[in-house]
This record gives sequence, C-alpha cells and structure tokens, in this order.
Amino acid sequence: MWMNPFELKPMDINKSIKNWCELYPKSYNICEISPYTKTRIVLMNGTEFEAVKFSHQFSRNCNNNDLRRELALLRNIEQQQQKKISNLKPKKETLLEHTITYEQLAVDLTARLAQRDPDQNVVNALNFALLEDFDHLYRYSDLLEMEYGILPEKLVGRYTEIMPGRPTIAHHRYPFDNVKCATNYKDADLITKLDIAIITAAEQQTMNYYMNIGAFYSSDIGRKLYQEIGMVEEEHVTQYESLMDPNMSWLENLLMHEYTECYLYYSCMMDETDPCIKKLWECYFEFEVAHLHKSAELLKKYENKEWQEVICDGTFPELLKLGPNIEYVRRILEKTVSYTSVREDYLLLEDIPDNFEFFMYQDIVNNNVNQVPSHMVINEYIRKHGCDYRFEVDENPIKLLRDRRCDNTCVGRYPMKKCELMLKKNCDC
Repeated sequence: MWMNPFELKPMDINKSIKNWCELYPKSYNICEISPYTKTRIVLMNGTEFEAVKFSHQFSRNCNNNDLRRELALLRNIEQQQQKKISNLKPKKETLLEHTITYEQLAVDLTARLAQRDPDQNVVNALNFALLEDFDHLYRYSDLLEMEYGILPEKLVGRYTEIMPGRPTIAHHRYPFDNVKCATNYKDADLITKLDIAIITAAEQQTMNYYMNIGAFYSSDIGRKLYQEIGMVEEEHVTQYESLMDPNMSWLENLLMHEYTECYLYYSCMMDETDPCIKKLWECYFEFEVAHLHKSAELLKKYENKEWQEVICDGTFPELLKLGPNIEYVRRILEKTVSYTSVREDYLLLEDIPDNFEFFMYQDIVNNNVNQVPSHMVINEYIRKHGCDYRFEVDENPIKLLRDRRCDNTCVGRYPMKKCELMLKKNCDC
C-alpha cells in the first residue's frame, strides 16, 4: 500500500505525552497470542531502544542546548513508547520463553531482509549471521524443554524449525573480522538503508537483553549459555553497525531513525492480527510521523538540508511482513555452514591459513570444548533424554548435524573434510 509519511499532517508532539495509567498496557495472553505478534513486539521494543540510545549519544556530542532540548522532548516520548511496548509481555512469561521469541525474530527477520535486499554485501552479512541465530534458537530451546518441560515448537507456532545451524561454538571470532565495509547511502537503495537500520536495532536489543537478564537466570548452565550467546550478539551488532554510512551527520541520522520507526510501525500496523495491539501500532505510527516532521525541520534549521537529500521522495518501499522462512534457511545452511568471517569478507574454512586469528581466538576461548556452555546444554539434554530436542520438517541439510545423540563441535570450526575425518576416527563430535 502506497504511503509517504512526509505528506501526512503531523500531530502536536505534546499531545503524545501520556499519564501512568495510559502507559501501562494489558499484557498479551500467552495461550492465544500469535508468535509473530510477539516478534513484532520485540522488534518495536528494540527499535525504540535504538532511538533512545542514539538520541542520548547525539545529545552528548552536541553543544547547542536548544537542539538538545528538542532531542530531550523526542527522547522522552520514545521512552514512554518503549515502556508501554515492553510491558505487553505478561508477568508469568519466563525469561527463557521470551528468549525463544527473540531468537525466532532474529531468524525470520534476518531471512526476510536477506531475501529482499538488493545490496549483496548486506545480503552476505545477513545470511552469515542467520545461521548463528538459527543455532541459538536450537540451544535455548533444548534448555527450555529440559528445565521447564515447555515445547518450544509450540511457542514458535511450528513456523520456524528448531535444529542445529552453524554450531554456536564456531561463532567466536577475532574481533577484527566482525567489521565490514560501510555502505554509501548516497548510492544505496532506500530498502538497504532501512534493512541495515532494522537489523542493527534488532540485534542490539537481543544483545542488551542477554547482557542484562543473563545473571538473573535461575541455573548455572542457563547463566553460562546467556553469557556465551550474549558475546556472539556483540559480534553481530559490530557487524551490522559497520554497514552503516559513517559519513552521515547526526541530524541526517536522526531523520533516518525517525523514518525507520515510521516505516516499521506502519508495517506492523498492516501486518498485525491482534486488534488491541494493532491499535497501538496505529497510535505510535501517528506519534512517529510527528517526530519525523520535527527531525526534518531540525535538519533544515541547523544544516540547511532538505529531507529529500537523505530519503529521496519518502514513499515507503515494500513493507516488512514477518512469516516462515523454512526453505530459505535450509538453503543457506546447506550452502554456507562452513563459512567464517574474514575481515570484510566471508570465506570457506578450507581457504583460510592455519595461522589465521580465527583459530588462535578459538584456541583461547574454547580451549576446553567440554566447558563451552552451548555444548554443555546439548550434552546435558542428551544425557537426560538420550537424544536432543528438535523440531524439523525434514532431516538436517548438513549430514554431520543429523546425529541427535551427539552435539557436533567441529562444523564451522574446521574444514568439512577434517570434520568428516574426525568423526570417522570417533573423535569429539
């Protein structure tokens, strides 16, 4: 549906300030809510968090108090929006159940963006991290079923498979290799700019969530798993934010942030199946249109630039619609499971010299494979149940990842031929 938020009449920003009763919503019903409604909630929570974090950094690097006051007003309202969205989560939903939603969002959002983005550099980054988030979903799912007896396949609605991807133990890389080539936004398609902004905000929200709640988990093995995967999310955020154009000014970035929020709320509004939450998306879309117009005004006032210099004609491109991506994930898994990140590129492990930093970093961080939390979780589940927990529509595309009685720790860490040889010699899986 055609939509240009710059052509809408903005509301008075002060009318979006709400009282405490208005800010505290009725939580969703765990038994009735659609998995994709939950993922939209996580996505918009992260989007608002990104807006607030950016605004604070802008304010700390700004010497004009009039401009800082404008930022403070916008930021206060963004904070109110974030608080209300965050509290849509019901009290009785556990940290780990909520984590499954985070990882389902990571998988299906990343896959959806990768399939639509015209920039191959961005697509490569998305596909690479996709297999890692896919494996995180599998690790957390086994922990959930083991400690709570809850079937994760019900939480994801059977829309997203739960099985090994590139094993989490292989995700730990020397930090130099997480920094990618920046995108020139003057030449980039608008959908590429949006995709980078969306995935950066989403992964940052996941990183922040694991950073903050991991220590509150009830078991040591769970605390350790959050710690490990939280470190991988740091890698993902570094990768995605490096794709952004560093030459944009603070006010150009502000405009892009507000436009992204408008785009996402409108997409959520058009895609939402829950009537109550749909009304919230509609309301916040209206708020963000006002923020967008204000940011365009500030860009003109302080930099003498028109918003068209940043966002062309302003018409929304293809809207974001969340849904299943099972076949796409399987295809990427089959083609790229043995790749790792090498500086600005992604290469097969077979093509990397033995003295490369990836192997050095692996030797340090994973010096004792049996003490790696992501491996420990699956081992413990197998010890208790005889095989791991999965939800698969078919066997895993990677032969070495099909064994449900042994957690593979070599795929993604060593060349595939070496992995096969290790398996034949009955070495560590």
